[in-house]
Amino acid sequence: MPPDAERLLAATLGDAEVELDLSLRPRVLAEFPGQERVKENLLIAIEAARQRGDALDHILLYGPPGLGKTTLGNIVAREMGVDIRTTSGPAVERPGDLASILTNLKQHDILFIDEVHRLARPVEEILYPAMEDFALDLVIGKGPGARSVRLALPQFTLVGATTRYAMMSAPLRDRFGSVYRLEFYDPPTLALIVRRSAHILGLDLPDAAAAEIARRSRGTPRIANRILRRVRDFAQVRAGGSVDLAATRAALELLNVDDLGLDETDRAVLRCVAEKFAGGPVGLDTIAASISEEPDTIMDVYEPFLLQLGFLQRTPRGRVVTPAAYRHLGLVPSPPLADGQRGLWEDERRGQEGGIA
Repeated sequence: MPPDAERLLAATLGDAEVELDLSLRPRVLAEFPGQERVKENLLIAIEAARQRGDALDHILLYGPPGLGKTTLGNIVAREMGVDIRTTSGPAVERPGDLASILTNLKQHDILFIDEVHRLARPVEEILYPAMEDFALDLVIGKGPGARSVRLALPQFTLVGATTRYAMMSAPLRDRFGSVYRLEFYDPPTLALIVRRSAHILGLDLPDAAAAEIARRSRGTPRIANRILRRVRDFAQVRAGGSVDLAATRAALELLNVDDLGLDETDRAVLRCVAEKFAGGPVGLDTIAASISEEPDTIMDVYEPFLLQLGFLQRTPRGRVVTPAAYRHLGLVPSPPLADGQRGLWEDERRGQEGGIA
């Protein structure tokens, strides 16, 4: 299980959430909000493949977790009117496992591999001729009597999903005909997603409450849906079942999710650098020891969003908090500032003097 699976603001999916999450996912492209460029390209590719009677080109979807890669894979299969077989990179341990999956596909079926960057190298090598030539090369026997046999496969489409595009091998990346990056969602689009999910859950959610949830969801639909379920629970127990703006804000305050979507641990990381180490620079291991957290968890789970907000910077000497982080936390830096911090404040001062808002 990922290190942040039990965290409210985790973009990964916990085991207990799978069934409910599936019920909230869109089933066709027309129901899928956001990612307009990706949707438009997929619609054109699907319509062209239908008209020709061909299989789709192999598709690679990459981007942060929780943005809809698996959902899009299932939608593509439904729009094409074909079956989909779903697996993940770590689950396909041996070449024989992949051979078994491939030989059971039918014409134009879709094979969806989540976390495709985690495929073992021997499994990848079986996949290359399957993607290019729709053929499976098998070696039968051992030693001098071994011989190679090529089996024909039906034309299929591989849809790969990954959160670590750079970790994929170049030969595998090059065999995908269509590569799309999924971006974070803006608050208005997230509000649409929240209202749709509320309708499915049977909630009467005001637009203001949907906008409040969307604003604190880190641009990620999975997090927005998780917060919506927690708000529903709070309203049921503490607000007489009324999910209004006041109940939404009270629930989010109880959950320690602030206006920008930071939780208690996010703020602990920032406060550690700002208060204990005068704003930095400070090493990752030192931060981890100070807040009793694993260094890898901080780097992979907490830092990306703080970097995205511009609250934290990585420098050769360590992590540094920015003036924006001080303002958000309501802190005043204690002079003298460290070298790595002074430049940030000087840049901001010059910008203000130059009339930059």
